[in-house]
Amino acid sequence: MRVIAGKYRRITLSTVKGLDTRPTTDRIKETLFNIINDEVYGSNFLDLFAGSGQIGIEALSRYASNVTFVDNNRACIDCIDANLLKCHIDEGVKVLCGNALTTLKRLDEGYDIVFMDPPYGKDIERDILAFLSEESIVTEGGLVIVEADLKSEFDYISELNFELVQDKRYKNNRHLILRKI
Repeated sequence: MRVIAGKYRRITLSTVKGLDTRPTTDRIKETLFNIINDEVYGSNFLDLFAGSGQIGIEALSRYASNVTFVDNNRACIDCIDANLLKCHIDEGVKVLCGNALTTLKRLDEGYDIVFMDPPYGKDIERDILAFLSEESIVTEGGLVIVEADLKSEFDYISELNFELVQDKRYKNNRHLILRKI
């Protein structure tokens, strides 16, 4: 796993050992950032269920202004810290250990882009999207990107304050890109 583009390009990142995380492959990460690239520069970016932090670090590499990383696994937080150190990143970042929804309720800043990659098959996305639709965590016109398995249903999106921008499907998973309206 490596940083694909930008100022930290080609830096190899560490991953968390074990089966508790699913790192996004370089190819899928590159496709995602090709889709959202124009939105990343200068953005305030939130990486929920951050795992190794690779998505947030990619955003920083592409000149996001700030990234907040959230994960409830201490091994993931240690991995994020190690990857930030490896990239010599010490400004414009916050690393928070805690439950995603509980941590969201404590945040008081607006994010231009929220990326979340929760555990598959637990329907966690619904609760988080419902919270994000009602609160000012996502700036008006901001993006929420959900990485999910292909079986996950998102028929409730129309009930929330989001517009479906794109549903990009891959072999085993997908990215739903939503814009807050």
